Amino acid sequence: MAASSIKKIGELLIERGLITDGQLAEALADQKLSGGKLGEIIVRRGWATRDEVEKCLNVQKGITTFNLSGYIIEPEIVKLIPEEFARKYKLMPVFVVENTLTVAMSDPSNVYIIDELQRTTKLNVEPVSVEEMDIRKVQDQYYGPTGSLQEIVASIDKGKLADSEKLGDEAPVIKIVNYLIIQAVQMKASDIHVEPEEKILNVRYRVDGMLHRQPGLPRDLAGAVTSRFKIMAGLDIAEKRLPQDGRIMMKVGSKDIDFRVSTCPTVHGENIVLRILDKSGLVLGLESLGFPPRALSGFKELIASPYGIILVTGPTGSGKTTTLYSSLQLLNKEDVNIMTVEDPVEYQFPGMRQVQVNPLAGLTFASALRSFLRQDPDIVMVGEIRDLETAEIAVQAALTGHMVFSTLHTNDSPAAFTRLMNMGVEPFLISSSLLGVLAQRLLRKVCDKCKEAYSPSESLLKDMGLEDRIGKPVTFMKGKGCKVCSSSGYKGRTGIYELLKVTAPIQEAVLKKASADAIREVAVKEGMVTLRQAAIEKLLLGVTTPEEVMRVTLESGG
Repeated sequence: MAASSIKKIGELLIERGLITDGQLAEALADQKLSGGKLGEIIVRRGWATRDEVEKCLNVQKGITTFNLSGYIIEPEIVKLIPEEFARKYKLMPVFVVENTLTVAMSDPSNVYIIDELQRTTKLNVEPVSVEEMDIRKVQDQYYGPTGSLQEIVASIDKGKLADSEKLGDEAPVIKIVNYLIIQAVQMKASDIHVEPEEKILNVRYRVDGMLHRQPGLPRDLAGAVTSRFKIMAGLDIAEKRLPQDGRIMMKVGSKDIDFRVSTCPTVHGENIVLRILDKSGLVLGLESLGFPPRALSGFKELIASPYGIILVTGPTGSGKTTTLYSSLQLLNKEDVNIMTVEDPVEYQFPGMRQVQVNPLAGLTFASALRSFLRQDPDIVMVGEIRDLETAEIAVQAALTGHMVFSTLHTNDSPAAFTRLMNMGVEPFLISSSLLGVLAQRLLRKVCDKCKEAYSPSESLLKDMGLEDRIGKPVTFMKGKGCKVCSSSGYKGRTGIYELLKVTAPIQEAVLKKASADAIREVAVKEGMVTLRQAAIEKLLLGVTTPEEVMRVTLESGG
């Protein structure tokens, strides 16, 4: 910061409405006569508090004022500074980015403490200004029993369990909830399930599409843990009879994470599910999603079309939104107007106009899409086509020169045509507006750290439809299970894709109201690779296992 651009303390106090021009003139006159610091004179005269002057001094020095309540601090960061030192000097480590440790301090101008921290942590230290009371509160949450979940549970005063609503704000319960969140984020879970049962509070994480049970919590903690999640999500902790939905925006370490919270009353108490939306972990770009070269070039050709409808189909959690976002990112240029309507808006992107549906206010997919057409869009993305009204407006948009992306919940790509016909869309409108359908699934990948090769048996090759490989050298992969993959043998997922391009023979079949099976036959003759075939390709490349192929493509029509 150039010396000329640094504002004087008096100017900053006036800007914040803490003192008047007249008071500043008086204080400056006093300083001229008696010497001393201007800030001290203003505090002594009672025109501003010491804290208010300190904040202005921090701004002057370029020190950021910080809100600690929006952070969850990881245990390894807490360990960087001993509790005794942190409490003595009223500070708290927050996160590390590259080689810099951000430390919340009540006195961020204390260069001696900053030097000592840099010497002991071997990191650059960036101080941020936080109120002493807020630092003390956070220290109570993070220092103390920090080992296992069981140690934190053991530290809870059982006498307070009756008042679960108040206990939701107690340090041990905050630690438990933070522990669950940190562990889920570190395991790259997509969802946290907190499920009260008769004798235990069950916790499960969804990792790579599969639920994994975690160590449970005592049943009598259910009310307190539920209250804590509801407090964080801004929900009504007194309302236990009705489902509620909320949102938590938190920093876990240095990551900005959005949690969508859903509560549902059950016979044993409120069930809570948190969907974890980690933007830093979002892999965008069609090349990184697992498309084989032929399907990738075919899909890129489709999305480069000037108008028409492209549908992405598959069950919940099959990666449809990621594929759509990746497609839109590729098309997102300064001379293109992209508008989306979603339920909910999962990730926000610069350059796109994104709208979240609000049925209570009358903002549905159909009403938003109708209004979009008056906003001069080039490309429109509709989160899902759920009804005839939305489908008809999407078709109208495509036929009037717009590019429309959307999703359908169907098992495979041929079923998309029959689903639209069953909704009531005329076959001639479908055949003239639909450019193509991409069906997809996510397959778990064999863990790189513990994978080992083996030769499949004849019966397994037959089960996989690989009779032509019997007697030839074939190698499959499997994971033995290790710490990296939590003994599952799998780590990460990749996409498999079934791309159906609407060619003249497909249009003819749709006009004749052909069944999904008949459309599939035509599509295969036209060169479509089915989901099962796409999965087998990944199996032969050693990416996945036969068990995973069977699990994911059993009902995909492939």
